[in-house]
Amino acid sequence: MTKVPPPLTAIDPDFHAEFAPAAPEGVLPRAALRLSCVVPAYNEGENLDGFLRALAQTVRALTADFEIVVINDGSRDATHEVALRLAQELPLRYIALSRNFGKEAALSAGIDHARGNAVLLIDADFQHPLEMVPQMHALWQSGFDMVYGVIADRCAESGAKRVGTNVFYRLMNAGNNRVKIPPHAGDFRWMDRNVADAMKALPERNRFMKGLYAWVGFKTAALPFVPLDRAAGVSSFNLRSLGSLALAGLTSFTTLPLRMWSLAGGIISLAALAYGIWIAVATLVFGNDLDGWPTLAASIMLFSGVQLMSIGILGEYIGRIYDEVKRRPIYLVARDEDRSPLRDLDGRP
Repeated sequence: MTKVPPPLTAIDPDFHAEFAPAAPEGVLPRAALRLSCVVPAYNEGENLDGFLRALAQTVRALTADFEIVVINDGSRDATHEVALRLAQELPLRYIALSRNFGKEAALSAGIDHARGNAVLLIDADFQHPLEMVPQMHALWQSGFDMVYGVIADRCAESGAKRVGTNVFYRLMNAGNNRVKIPPHAGDFRWMDRNVADAMKALPERNRFMKGLYAWVGFKTAALPFVPLDRAAGVSSFNLRSLGSLALAGLTSFTTLPLRMWSLAGGIISLAALAYGIWIAVATLVFGNDLDGWPTLAASIMLFSGVQLMSIGILGEYIGRIYDEVKRRPIYLVARDEDRSPLRDLDGRP
């Protein structure tokens, strides 16, 4: 059964207050809204037509000055043809990347090319409720620089994914005292121009967007929502891709894995020292009858495995350093079909 998002009356600026501090009182009125809607798309040919029309209808109720920036992240279905056709009918800028660079790169491309004084990030599969867009707009008008959606119910997900998600956020926030990443927050969010410019200024190539959203700061508010069912198709995310994304987040925003292995090394060293003392005392008191060879072999295998795992963790960090120093672009644009009514703003409203 399809789940519905909270109604408009459910807006609670204190939700996730530890991650989203209250906006200052007496803020100046916002300028007239010029909205850029960033829609990353990977094999969304079945959803794209209906979604972009529904999105345009929703946004027109807020402002007549808006653009929809569609980022085709190397789709293999009819996404390209559908987007080009809609570019003739909607205020749309269509950007096709040269290959599949991943959702983090597609979101970065959309933010880089957005021109409005506010930016909405939203998926094309209808799982992000369009009914929440006016709520985000209202909170932005009240002084918040960023409004993000938080998944309030993960019952539809597998038990393994729920456990993995909880463990991931605990590890992320346990190993990072300066930046706390809101648990269960996704890419569905509304950003002020200042936030978008801050995101564009971040230079790293290995981008973990959920961490970057938290790192830039600003005054933020959280809105709970329940993801809707996909209108068509299947998600391109599987456990393997989610695991890779989690690993990217851990190595980008915390040194906790290195600290854990340092602690493990210390504990093993102390245990080995205690065991050595015990062997010495037992030999002096009881003599040496050459027992313990199985224990020795098992110990060597254990410590060899620990060393290899430690080297592997170090390798993950060194590999990401290697990727950064090459300074390759985050993405490459193969085609830019610009029919946006905001194209004269040149990124600065």
